[in-house]
Order: sequence, then structure tokens, then C-alpha cells
Amino acid sequence: MIQGIGASSGIAIGKAFVLPNWEWDLPEQKIDVGDLAREFDRLYEGIRTSKVEIEQMKDELREVVGAEESYIFDAHLAILDDPVFMNEIQGIIQRQYKAAEVAVKEAIDHFVTMFDLLDDEYMKERALDIKDVGNRLLKHLLGAPEITLPSDTQPFILIAKELSPSQLAHLNPSHVLGIATLAGSTTSHSSIMARALGVPLVVGIESKLEEAIQTGDMLIIDGELGVVHLHPEQSLVDLYTSKQIMYGEKKQRLKGIVSVKPVTQDGKEMELSANISSLKELDVALSSGTNGVGLFRTEFLYMDRSRLPQEEEQFEVYRTVAEKLGSKPLIIRTLDIGGDKHLDYFELPEEDNPFLGYRAIRICLDKTDLFKTQLRAILRASHYGNVKIMYPLISSVDEVQAANALLEQCKQELRTEGLPFADKVEVGIMIELPAAVLIADLLADEVDFFSIGTNDLIQFTLAVDRMNEQISHMYEPYHPSVLRMIKLTVEAAKHKGIHVGVCGEMAGDLKALPIWLALDIDELSMSAHSILPVKERLLTLKQQESRDLFNSLLSCRTSSQIHEKLRAVQGEQPAADFPAVSKSS
Repeated sequence: MIQGIGASSGIAIGKAFVLPNWEWDLPEQKIDVGDLAREFDRLYEGIRTSKVEIEQMKDELREVVGAEESYIFDAHLAILDDPVFMNEIQGIIQRQYKAAEVAVKEAIDHFVTMFDLLDDEYMKERALDIKDVGNRLLKHLLGAPEITLPSDTQPFILIAKELSPSQLAHLNPSHVLGIATLAGSTTSHSSIMARALGVPLVVGIESKLEEAIQTGDMLIIDGELGVVHLHPEQSLVDLYTSKQIMYGEKKQRLKGIVSVKPVTQDGKEMELSANISSLKELDVALSSGTNGVGLFRTEFLYMDRSRLPQEEEQFEVYRTVAEKLGSKPLIIRTLDIGGDKHLDYFELPEEDNPFLGYRAIRICLDKTDLFKTQLRAILRASHYGNVKIMYPLISSVDEVQAANALLEQCKQELRTEGLPFADKVEVGIMIELPAAVLIADLLADEVDFFSIGTNDLIQFTLAVDRMNEQISHMYEPYHPSVLRMIKLTVEAAKHKGIHVGVCGEMAGDLKALPIWLALDIDELSMSAHSILPVKERLLTLKQQESRDLFNSLLSCRTSSQIHEKLRAVQGEQPAADFPAVSKSS
């Protein structure tokens, strides 16, 4: 068993096809002064051809994965227009008298090496984008053919050192059972596209790979557990085949409860909503019977492009989502960048600890023009549906009041301009900082609802960076302190009579469902794919029994005791579904 990182869930069983590296080693070619004009012409023609090709891929991909995921290629187009990247290439040609393809290769190597040395996952991923774009440009300069995939229709599991969005865009999903890459991360553009295409993907297996995978080798990929089985024994193939069948049966069973109300056996109804980043995710949520959108992450509108989105562009997206939802609620979270989320065109300061620094509402209250553009777009969209506004990373009453003051300015501007918006737009905040928990009673006087962002709340409560491999095992959602933080927040909301929901990863965790029932949470907002499994579990529970269980959890002194009690309720065994398998299996 080769342990990697699960980046797109699902199971694939089949033979490997190893994708050759899409790279070239070029001898240094010097040119004469008189050839400079010709080399620049070749460069510019290569750029024009590459742009046309990227635009075509973007259009083709839009039909398959939706408009939002296809915007990934806007970042590639932006690289070809980037003055720093292009000046580097032009400078090598003009000052060092090197051929255009050599200059492009040296510029790629320079920027990729520079970004790879940075301790920043986002910049490492952008290095792959530069390599992808640069290699496309090289291909045209060299007249090199595309790397071809198997011509027969026998489906295969694709193995690559790293997979670029361009390469993934050329794949036929019906021929690709799954993908494993030696490098990569769950937040890379390729991972986003694989999830949109529904292709199982495991990344980051290089350091665990003891023998090379060859074309034709039998493999099993588990995109949920993040493992690859090389040369599996027949017994393991049979086990995973059974699991595939079970997944299919479960999928059919869950379809039967799409229109069933999410109500416990003793009558407690829970709103089950979706977290979305795109219109494609909204379509999946609607097909799963979502109550609405409990968290619309608006960052995708700002990322992978060369400039800030204008008001009209944002308004059109928000309006489309609102109209598709009809009367169902749409909670739009205002821009949440900083930390691990960067914009290529928006320079953030270098910080020793960006997660505790200049991010989210702090940026919006500092860059008020940026913030007001988004608020105006959201307000205008409220005329077309049940739209609500939510501020992230709130730590004080002052921040809420300042944000609401800007919101009122936007309302007055729209009235003056004669642009319609809803008379009453509810405003809420994310509770994701311990400071917000401890003043939840004060914050509840300022807003209409709370949404508990468990991911950051856990991270900040325990002072544990969940992305740090050395301490990630300490990131414990069921730590006694976390349960107490959540309990304090809910009690403050209930006392003040405001709506309270949960929108972090714990919202979709079946194990946590009795906790939310016991606390009388109004809404759970989760990945669209989690809605039906959570509903199925909810239909089997009783709220009163959940309250009894939660009271016993509060008496637990350790996380392991809490896990043990929750497992006992679900009838789970502590052991994993699949036994450990040797590397040779």
C-alpha cells in the first residue's frame, strides 16, 4: 500500500498508463545580432498560438465541468500577458543572444525554482501553472507533437509526476478510471478539476514509492483514503470491487430520500444546506434536495484572474445563484482571502504568521472600495432571492459595526441611483475565533445569525496548524475544549433568539450529528455530496437521546473518551474498514 493524499474521492481498479514528462532538455543555441527580430517574431507567434489553444480548451472544458472551473485557464492566459515573465524571456534573447525556445526554458526554470523554494503551498502550485504555460509555448516553438494517450477504448489509471490542467483537459473522463500523481496537493488546479470531473485522484505518492509504477501494472486507487495499491492480490481486488458495488447501491438508496424532510424520529427538523464555490456545485446541491446555501465562498470570483472582479460581474453571479434557489436562503460570505488564499494581482504583505494576520474582514475594512463593490453587488442580488450577508473572521463588536456602517452606505448609494435591493437583508457572522465565542452574547445583539466555522475554530482553540505534518494529529475536532466552545456559542445565540448554524467540516461529519441535535442547532451547511448521507442518518436519530449522549460527552476528560462514546452510538468498530496491506500488494 502506498499512502498518499486523497484529492478526489472514489475507487479505481485497472491497469496503469504512465504519462511521460512533458519537458525538453535544450542545448544552448546562440544567435546572431541580425537574427534577433526573427526570434522575437517566433516568440510572439508562439504566444498568439498558445493563447488561441488555451481559449479553445477553456471553451471545451466549460461544457464538461462548468464555467467556474474553466476559469483556471484565465490564470494561464494571464501568465502569457505577465510583464515580469515576458520581460525575463525577452531579456535572455536580447542580452544573451539565445534562441527563443532556450530563453523560454530558462525563464521557466528560473521562476519554478524560485517558487519551489518558497514555504508557501499556493506559490508552489503557481509554479506548476508557469511550467504548464511555458511548456505549451515551448511545444509551439519546437513544433513538438502532443503526448498521446492510449488509442484503444480500454479505460486506464493515469500515473504522472504531476498533472497540469492542460493535460487533464485533454483527457476523456470515460477512458480514465483514476489518477495518481507523484507530486501535487488537494488545492491544486488539477485536483479541483478532477473533483469536478468525478475522477478519483491520489496525490503526493513520490516519497512513499519504493518501486516505479510501469505502464500495464495493475493498480487500485482509493481517492477517499488517499492510497494506491500496486500489484494487488485478488482478494484485495475482490474487496474493493465489493466496495464499489456498495457505493453504487448506497448512491441509489440515497436518491430515494431527496424529497424526504430531514426530521428525527421524535420530530426535530434540521435545515441541511450546502457550502458552494461555484454554480456547478449549486446544481449538485439542488439535486440533493438542499434547503439552500449556507455558505457561498466568493473567493473563486477573485482567484485565477488578472484583476479584481467588477460590481456588475459579481452581481450577475450572485443573481444567478439567488434565482436558481428561488425562495431558499443564500448566505454569501464576503471576501475571505489571506492566510493560505492569495490573489496573483493583489499584493499581501510578507507575514511571519499570515493566518493570524492581514486577512478576511481585516482586509475588507482596510480596503473599503474593494469591500463596498462586493456589498453593492450582493445587495443588488438580494432583489432576486432570499439573500443574506455573512462576515468572516470576526473578533470584535467594532468590526461588525464598521462593516454594517459600510453596508448602510451602500444601501444609500443604491437608493440614490435607483437600483433595487431587498428592504431587509439579514446579516450574520462566522464564529471561528475564541474571542468571538467569549463575546458571543455581545455579538448576537449586532447580527441576525451565527454560523460556526469549525475548521478555524478548532485550529485557533487548540493552536494547531492542521497543515503542519508534525502536529496535524493534534488537530482534534472532538477535543473537550472545542465542544465547550461550540456549546457557549449556541447558548448565546439561543438566549438572544437568533438563528445559529454550522458550516465547517464537522457539519457533514455523521459522528457529530447527535451533538448538533442535542444543542438544537438550526442549520448544518456542508459539501453538497454530504447532504443525503447526513439526512439518512438524521432520520434514524432521536433528539432526546442525543441530548442524553451530549451530557455524557461533557463529562469526558479526553478526546479518546468522546470518540469511544460516539462510536458506540453509531455501532462502529475502532478498526479501519481495510486491514494494513504490504507495499507489494
